[in-house]
Amino acid sequence: MSLKPLHNNVVLEPIAAEEKTAGGILLPDTAKEKPIQAKVIATGEGVRDNQGSIVRSSLKAGDIVIYAKWGGTEINVNGKDLVVMKETDIIGILEN
Repeated sequence: MSLKPLHNNVVLEPIAAEEKTAGGILLPDTAKEKPIQAKVIATGEGVRDNQGSIVRSSLKAGDIVIYAKWGGTEINVNGKDLVVMKETDIIGILEN
């Protein structure tokens, strides 16, 4: 089974938060930050503008993005935890 997002929705695979502090202290699950970085798995075709043309997504599969801490809808597909959200809820793309 695979998931193909519609319109301006994006499927993200969260990148796990660090499990220990800079000083080497291991963090329990309750103290870990919710992920805010993710890898783009798939994007929808885009949205229609006022003239009816499709405005394509500026994201592509493989991009690493930053998103709002509590944004999106968490789902599980084939045992993988994913987040689906609107492209406009993504803050930015991390570049090397």
